[in-house]
Order: sequence, then C-alpha cells, then structure tokens
Amino acid sequence: MPLEQIDANIWLAEGEIVSFHGFPYPTRAIIIRLPDGALWVWSPIALTDELQAEIDALGPVAHLISPNAIHHLYMGDWKEAYPKAALWGPPATIAKRTDLTFTSTLDDTAPPAWAGTIDQWNLQIGRKFSEVIFLHRPSRTAILTDTIEAFDTGFLQRHWSVWQRWVAHILGITNDPGCAPLDLRLLTLPRRGPIRARVQQLIDSKPARVIMAHGVWQRDNGAAWLARAFRWLRVNPPS
Repeated sequence: MPLEQIDANIWLAEGEIVSFHGFPYPTRAIIIRLPDGALWVWSPIALTDELQAEIDALGPVAHLISPNAIHHLYMGDWKEAYPKAALWGPPATIAKRTDLTFTSTLDDTAPPAWAGTIDQWNLQIGRKFSEVIFLHRPSRTAILTDTIEAFDTGFLQRHWSVWQRWVAHILGITNDPGCAPLDLRLLTLPRRGPIRARVQQLIDSKPARVIMAHGVWQRDNGAAWLARAFRWLRVNPPS
C-alpha cells in the first residue's frame, strides 16, 4: 500500500474495501505534513505495517481527523499506534465514539495547529450529521468525504452487483463528475443556503485538484469540476 505523493507535503493512501450497508466501498486517507513537520491524517484507513513504516518516515503523527460520523472506523487503531496524536471530529463522531477522547470538535474555524495551511468549512447536512471539508492551501487541494462520490464503471462492475449498480445510477454517484448521493442531497433541503455559501467559498478558492474518499478524484481543473459536482446546490462556477 505505497503512499502516492500528490504535491509537496501531501500524500494519498488507498485502503481496503469495506462494507457500508452491504455496498462495497473503497477507503482512502490523506496525509499532510504541516510546516512544523507534524503529520495531519484525514480519514484514517486500515493501518498496516507497510503503511505505518512509510508514514513514520514522513514525520510524527500529530492529528487524526474524522471528517464525518461515517469515517471513524480506524481512529482507535491509529490512536493506539500514535498515542500522542490529537483526535478531531464533528459532534456526531464524538457522540458515536465514546470510547475515544477527542481534543475538540471541528467547525468552520481551523485550529491553530493547522490554521493558514489547511482551511475548513463545516457543512451541516442534517440535524445530527455534518461533514467538514478542507482545502490544503499550498497544493490547492480540496478534500471532501461523502459530499461527492464518483465511482467509475470498472470499479462498479468488479465489486457491485447488477442491482447495486442500478442503485448507484439512481443515487447519482457514478463518475464524471460525480455527486453527493441522493439521500444526502435530500437531507440538505432545509439547510441549502448555508451549505451553498460554504461550498462556494471552497470553489472561489480555486483548488487545482479535488480528492474525495470514494471514487475517481480530480487531478486538475478542480474548481470547475467542483462546480459541476455541486450543480444541485446551484453554485456559481469559478470566476
């Protein structure tokens, strides 16, 4: 499971496939080295010996990020491996993982540890469900979790049954450009104004690339691609 370097001080790791309500989902983590040399790990995946050795060569793991209440599965394993690391997540993750001690909740304001390097926006999708999206400023990389999914045909044919592929089409999570699943979009109906404003801020930051937790990520023209993926929010294209 080698790390893929995306740009200076940012790496991607592909993880194992896990079952989500019976649907096979790939997993993906992002590792960012902050200016002080500490590592910021988004959506930790299964921690193998090989992955741990590669990460240890980059620097000390200081921050473990659960971006939403679905992406927390391996937080405990990473905390055990890196006991000095701080845990961060939205309120729903913290409420769900009472076995773990979190440093603080994630909101619209980046903590001092990564402010100025990583921007963040809290999307309050449902009454009890939110997702925090990020922008790594130096590499202009937007980082989203489940608010965009973009499964390619090859993955779906290899791992999803015929009826599951039909569901993927109905949910709108097939590639080019991908989208938030239909059920998530419906959850946002009472709150679309604030969500739209935050997503627009990310688009206006003009990210060069977009990495999501599931599916084919965008290596260039990130801002325009984001605007297409969030067309259901009626966001404006980048100026």
